[in-house]
Amino acid sequence: MALKYDQSAVSHWLSGTQPRAQVRPVIIEALERKLSRPVTSPRRGCVRRRRAAADAGDTAASLLDLGRADMDPSRRGVLAAGLYSAALAVPLFAGEAYAEERERSVRPTGRIGAAEVATVRTMTDRIADILDELGAGHARPMAAAFLVNTVAPYLRASAAGPVRRDMLSAASDLTYLTGWMAMYERAHGLGQQYYVKALRLAQEAADHVTYCRTLRGMSLQASNLRYGPKALELADSAAEAAPDAGPRLVAFLRGQQAHASSMVGDRRQAFGRLREAEAALSKADSRRESIGGYDQSAYQFHVAHVLYETRDLPGSIAALKTSLRAQPKQERQGRLHANAVMAQRQFEFGHIEEACTTWGTFLDDYVGLSSARGDEHFETMRKRIAPYGKLRAARELQERSRQVAGMKG
Repeated sequence: MALKYDQSAVSHWLSGTQPRAQVRPVIIEALERKLSRPVTSPRRGCVRRRRAAADAGDTAASLLDLGRADMDPSRRGVLAAGLYSAALAVPLFAGEAYAEERERSVRPTGRIGAAEVATVRTMTDRIADILDELGAGHARPMAAAFLVNTVAPYLRASAAGPVRRDMLSAASDLTYLTGWMAMYERAHGLGQQYYVKALRLAQEAADHVTYCRTLRGMSLQASNLRYGPKALELADSAAEAAPDAGPRLVAFLRGQQAHASSMVGDRRQAFGRLREAEAALSKADSRRESIGGYDQSAYQFHVAHVLYETRDLPGSIAALKTSLRAQPKQERQGRLHANAVMAQRQFEFGHIEEACTTWGTFLDDYVGLSSARGDEHFETMRKRIAPYGKLRAARELQERSRQVAGMKG
């Protein structure tokens, strides 16, 4: 949104005039970021906090409302424009007592069993595969539709205690994945809303692992938005919340802690966390997980981030090359992002022709993917190479980019 305000507008607000509805969440967010804490209601009578209505009622109902809005093309743009809250209060893990209390409070509509849990798990895996192969632009609407039409009714159904907790956990995984896709599509406010609902579902399931994995996803989102201290706070919270985690989850968490530590200038802590991640990963088995997976490719990507934050640009580029070599072939969206990042760093390092070659590889995947982050990388590429028309590699890339832009419409 393009907004322009001066002191006279602020004076009107202070005297009691209500800001426009479009502007109110921006004001609240500005206050929260300055104060570094949530603002539940401004003292001079501005609107209630924007998420109050969405947070009211039980988790299934609020998830249903959010999913319905995300399914509606006429509202999706509004949701995507929602603001990321840097001062959001994260719901704490409450454990078994909370899960049992929520289970007693649910009003059942039908009954579910282990088969329904398996259905949600299977669909989550399939959506993750579609995300890898075709991009979040195709996969997220499917996830939102499945949450609304299938998962929300399951959450309202009656079930034996263990089945109910398994369903809550499965729903939390899918909600986390949907939030990750929204984040990847640059709809950060929406992604954050999904993440919070994933945390609450994990709470109700008494599922420590899914809870801390979601916190780690929230840390990644904060790091993408350059909130280093918030990213570190969330990464450390995820690690502290983890129970007796397996080696893959430990590596997953330590890698994010390393990246966040490097963002706040703690070089010693960053490299220490990388060593811990590498040691944990060496003990993990080789199975591939659709949600929360972590492998050598992901580890090297974290190494690249840490080296970049500590101003080792050549080392970062080398780590990205190692990451790409280790990346599974079917992970097209991850490869697209990694190639775009590497090209930008090669360009920054002054290796223009090498960057053009890498951007060409990026375009190979970009043509077949629907991805807002890919669109952003594409525009960055075109701006970076525009002044280099005298270079043959740049001219050829410019010509190809025009062709791709025409195909994308």
